[in-house]
Amino acid sequence: MKNESILFNAQGRALQVLVLVFDETNALSLASVVDPLRAANRRAGKRLFEWVFATPTGTASTLTAGIQIQGISLSEAASTDLLICVGSFNIQRQITPRLITAIRWHAHRAIGIAAVDAGAWVLAGAGLLNGYAATPHWEDHDAFATAFPEVKTKRSRFEIDRNRLTTAGAAPCLDMMLELIARRHGASLSARVASAFIYDPITDGTAPQATVPTAALARKAPLVASAISLMNSCLDDPMSIAEISTALNISPRTLELRFQKTLETSPKAYFQNLRLSEAHRLASDTNQPVQEIALATGFMSQASFARAFKATYGQSVRDLRKSRP
Repeated sequence: MKNESILFNAQGRALQVLVLVFDETNALSLASVVDPLRAANRRAGKRLFEWVFATPTGTASTLTAGIQIQGISLSEAASTDLLICVGSFNIQRQITPRLITAIRWHAHRAIGIAAVDAGAWVLAGAGLLNGYAATPHWEDHDAFATAFPEVKTKRSRFEIDRNRLTTAGAAPCLDMMLELIARRHGASLSARVASAFIYDPITDGTAPQATVPTAALARKAPLVASAISLMNSCLDDPMSIAEISTALNISPRTLELRFQKTLETSPKAYFQNLRLSEAHRLASDTNQPVQEIALATGFMSQASFARAFKATYGQSVRDLRKSRP
């Protein structure tokens, strides 16, 4: 595509980037967008990228860390080469018809558009990801795929499909920005930018998102890491410890000993806590009924779920939701 070739071809000029920042954005996600561009300019000794900030209404956006980002209203911002939408929490409450109109206006004039974390909801809501591969955060995958059936929803760390770039969160955003730098200015500069952050990039965006980080664990206890990956893949329909052991070609007793040595807990207790952690996230971040949360985390009985949840967190789902801001 014409825009794709322009986006990934430096053509001797700085890429103009407009960064749209939403309220309740993760500060690390925003830093993962901007700091690689800054470092690329510094390492290259010239301005390869220039950026400005915008917010949905022109009012400062407050990040989850309490930092305020000042920016012009998106509807008043000048056209740009690359529009990047960065958002994390409660983004759907911030999407308005006026914002969608402004997003489409910029997308029509830009040579590329991108989204970080929940920013994919904005682009998809504007119809700008239809027919493209895109990846939302793993927590939103099923809801996103259901809401936008015309988008090729992936579980990858980041996706670059022609001139559409999406990434699931802060760490893969850094990988995606390094890939953008590599395509425009070469792998050598991208590597030097990564080295400035003492970071070993995962350049393959198609690598799956890790819902439970196990990379470090895999080096010292690969069987435990594999067991946790299996657990995480079946939260709604839990495998028994015997079934997990069989899948790993070891005995349940061996698995028990490996967990005790590595994590000082049993595989059964670890799996229960993993399911309850996901239940706590759903209770905190969604309005799903308690029965749906129980089923989504492998509890066939709502009563047994309620007992386990209260024993772990000291309150019921209802009480937890009452305390939400």
